[in-house]
Amino acid sequence: MFGNDWDEVLHEETQKPYFQDLRYTLAREYKQYTVYPPKELLFSALKQTDYSKTRVVILGQDPYHGAGQAHGLSFSVMPGVRIPPSLRNIYTELASDIGADIPNHGSLLHWSQQGVLLLNAVLTVREGQPNSHKGMGWERFTDAIMEKLNERDTPLVFILWGSHAQQKGACIDHSHHKVIRSAHPSPFSAHRGFLGSNPFSQTNQFLSAHGLEPIDWNIPNL
Repeated sequence: MFGNDWDEVLHEETQKPYFQDLRYTLAREYKQYTVYPPKELLFSALKQTDYSKTRVVILGQDPYHGAGQAHGLSFSVMPGVRIPPSLRNIYTELASDIGADIPNHGSLLHWSQQGVLLLNAVLTVREGQPNSHKGMGWERFTDAIMEKLNERDTPLVFILWGSHAQQKGACIDHSHHKVIRSAHPSPFSAHRGFLGSNPFSQTNQFLSAHGLEPIDWNIPNL
């Protein structure tokens, strides 16, 4: 299903009745409506970032609901798509925190390939209808992912932007993992504590202190 160690980690979860129901509901949704991301990109976050190689988790809410935007990684958009406001604020913070150049595209694939799991709480959405797949069963599935990551012996960094992500991260063992919390990067809240929160340098300081490879946050231009 995922093509890496997530298959074994989540095997039990994907056999549960709620997950089978979710698959039936999704099949119907994809048939009747325009749903994002495209079916083949649905599990991009898990396919790109193995369970054993995950070092950082950045938790989003649900995918972008505009045409061509969502491709299965939280906050990321396909190259060539206009950079959404939240991601623009993330880039602004990236530049001010570590002096990185702002890239000419919105794809965060460079991060996910280094062990940054870009996970949304809900993995699908109807076109033009934010939160339309809320309560369908995805939350239970992504809670299970968070619990499995929390069980890891190697410490991880969880970046939780906004109250929704922070509620979902309630299960995390703070004595073992690093939890970075701030306001959401959305234009409505970024000035209330997201900008200036230095999540990228904080993450690398923690990883280095635990003998782990820091993340190269600099995204190459395309």
